[in-house]
Amino acid sequence: MAEEQFIVSARKYRPTTWDSVVGQENITTTIRHAIETGHLAQAFLFCGPRGVGKTTTARIFAKEINQQASGNEDEDFSFNIFELDAASNNSVEDIRAIIDQVRIPPQSGKYKVYIIDEVHMLSSAAFNAFLKTLEEPPPYAIFILATTEKHKVLPTILSRCQIYDFNRITINDIAKHLTWICEQEGIKAEPDALHVIAEKADGALRDALSIFDQIVSYCDNDITYDAVIKNLNILDYDYYFRLTDALHEGKIHEALIIFDEILEHGFDGHNFLVGMGSHFRNLLVCKDPVTMKLLEVGDNIKARYNEQSAKIGAKFLVDALTITGDCDVHYKTSKNQRLHVELALMKISSLTQLEGEKKK
Repeated sequence: MAEEQFIVSARKYRPTTWDSVVGQENITTTIRHAIETGHLAQAFLFCGPRGVGKTTTARIFAKEINQQASGNEDEDFSFNIFELDAASNNSVEDIRAIIDQVRIPPQSGKYKVYIIDEVHMLSSAAFNAFLKTLEEPPPYAIFILATTEKHKVLPTILSRCQIYDFNRITINDIAKHLTWICEQEGIKAEPDALHVIAEKADGALRDALSIFDQIVSYCDNDITYDAVIKNLNILDYDYYFRLTDALHEGKIHEALIIFDEILEHGFDGHNFLVGMGSHFRNLLVCKDPVTMKLLEVGDNIKARYNEQSAKIGAKFLVDALTITGDCDVHYKTSKNQRLHVELALMKISSLTQLEGEKKK
């Protein structure tokens, strides 16, 4: 029997309905209402970072407007949807080919939809050739332009489009989506492990799914926190918790040993600094229940943050953040970068002692 071909998660679980689009509820709700009420513009611009659902939303939109107009929800009207990747088809000839197609009315369905991806890559001559058609399109033509770099699109094009700004997808939304995929695939996964994948993806769901596939191959359907940080070469939260305890207790020798351990494992000093700043920030966020929602980590890690935050004063954390920030700014220009970080750790570890002396 032929082995079933593997399909990457980003394609296998690509949303096909409005409800399955992750993290863009404000945009999907607006577009749905526009389709239902018939208040459709003829040109749309979807902009935002990569991997957040711009092209996916454009495809769902293109399918839905014809289904709504015809009252037939089973037909996919794929013959009425034309896609152009402007990154590789950015010449005047490519745009003229579309303009020639636009003149022909649809054979079935009410609308012909043109999705132009990476529209900022069009040459200025192609943009100018496209302008007239975009200004006075036939009633059956709808254009959806997608771009990651809105500032590169000509203002004359922008002024003719309804503009939708797509958000980066939150860590919690990505983690929820990964949990759902694990349920579909019968994969065991620790919530903290999925949170780390979501953090690493930096707001792009497509990146998260690529990392997820990589981890599944590595873990063989049992995703653990330890396996994820090892595979992605991420510094374990545990280092930061131990280091913060040592610094707060003024144990400079212990802090330096932990930093040496981190460097021994091959981690970059600058990445460590950035992570240290984030750790102090997260501890500050835990000080008030109102700001707790800004802490985007798994439940187990959240409990550790709460516990450590209760032991450390806000002034210590603010001063530590200031020292870490200064160290970060001057890190690149420092001749001895290791010593530069060690000096910052020494300053932070003496904060508690200085506070005690001031009180006396």
